[in-house]
Amino acid sequence: MKVSGTSIKHHKRRGEWAELRFMARAAEHGFSVSKPWGDSQAYDFIVEHKARFLRIQVKSIAYRRRHSYQCRIRGCGGRKYSNYEIDFIAVYIIPRNIWFIFPVEVVLRAQSDLILSPHLEVSKNGAYEEAWHLMLGGNAAPPELCHAERA
Repeated sequence: MKVSGTSIKHHKRRGEWAELRFMARAAEHGFSVSKPWGDSQAYDFIVEHKARFLRIQVKSIAYRRRHSYQCRIRGCGGRKYSNYEIDFIAVYIIPRNIWFIFPVEVVLRAQSDLILSPHLEVSKNGAYEEAWHLMLGGNAAPPELCHAERA
């Protein structure tokens, strides 16, 4: 029986499932992936590519709110992440099978939760959709170019 992430009702198990998806996708992009022992770090994974190590926090979203997906960008106890704790946040939108890769600097500038709208031709955070290249040291595309490949 194939299990869809949205069918996993327990949020912790769904998060663990999303982490497995992250490991597979990161490996497909050429990263070596390490999981720290325990869960007391702010990050879920360390990824490495050509001797560059990054701390990654993984989030997942199973359902839309209104017309978009909303991602809570706070850690334990509701406190904001810092660039001393993580380098990137990887957000998996389960029903769309899409990853958003955000540098921590983008997350720190956000005043509230991240609003993700992959169904729109152009969106505020579209430059970060499937932006695995950012973890390789690349730059984000200008917002006006987001989703241009799909058109």
